[in-house]
Amino acid sequence: MSRKLIECVPNFSEGRRPEVIDAIVGCFRNKKGCYLFDDRADRDHNRLVVSLVGEPDPIQDALIEAAKVAVRHIDMEKHRGGHPRIGAVDVIPFTPIKTITMAECVDLAHAFGSRFHAETGIPVYYYEEAARNPERKKLEVIRKGQYEVLKIEINRPERRPDVGRPALHPSAGATVIGARPFLVAFNVNLNTSDLKVAKAIAHAARASGGGFSHVKGIGLPLAGRGMVQVSLNIVDYEKNPLYRVQEFVRMEARRWGVEIVDTEVYGMVPAEALLSSAEYYMQIAGFDTRQVIELRLLEMTGENGDS
Repeated sequence: MSRKLIECVPNFSEGRRPEVIDAIVGCFRNKKGCYLFDDRADRDHNRLVVSLVGEPDPIQDALIEAAKVAVRHIDMEKHRGGHPRIGAVDVIPFTPIKTITMAECVDLAHAFGSRFHAETGIPVYYYEEAARNPERKKLEVIRKGQYEVLKIEINRPERRPDVGRPALHPSAGATVIGARPFLVAFNVNLNTSDLKVAKAIAHAARASGGGFSHVKGIGLPLAGRGMVQVSLNIVDYEKNPLYRVQEFVRMEARRWGVEIVDTEVYGMVPAEALLSSAEYYMQIAGFDTRQVIELRLLEMTGENGDS
């Protein structure tokens, strides 16, 4: 019988203290059924993003362990960073990969949210497919004003958590848990320190600003590099491929006399998302992803049965 496999990308509000980062990431190492694919910490964002793949139960156990480490070491009253956040364990999304449906991931998110609150005392909000309130489907709605504003407004009916009392954890804030399709975190770094440029381009690129229908974006400073970043979440890379989004950012940047320095794919990415851009930039006629030997071998392995 095939195993149920999910992806989970927990985000923690810590990107500067190596000892805390190592302690959090250590909770995901060498755990049977939970595979650590990637972890990236950013000092300017002051954020740690961990990419996991595995079976639901082992991943949930490891998440609880990591959350308890985060609660011990991260104080949101002192936290400062470029990335929006409301909690030490800021967001936990579940994504179906194999022999598990989105509906099952929604049930998983709800069950885990109750367990998470019971074991950490952190209030929980549900988002994306797991949202119990349609207005909270978007993460940016829940995080409006970030930790500092939510601390004041959490008693308002529209801002009360889905699980827990209407009060933030005294040091760890709140956590957003949900189920969503695969997301590509794509950052474009520009050769200017003018933050208004990055913010203007992000606004033009994202759906809420009249841009791409499946793209979210914000402008952030990268003080450590003396430049700014257009930080993008591409929630449907088939409808809004990376090359199209990048060329749009390039075009808008040139209106400001600015150029792209480099780009970043943060965390894991489907091969097809990169191959479609390679096909575009290399102008390959009639390219088929089945021409990629590693992908074809994986497909053949799947055809011969699951272990």
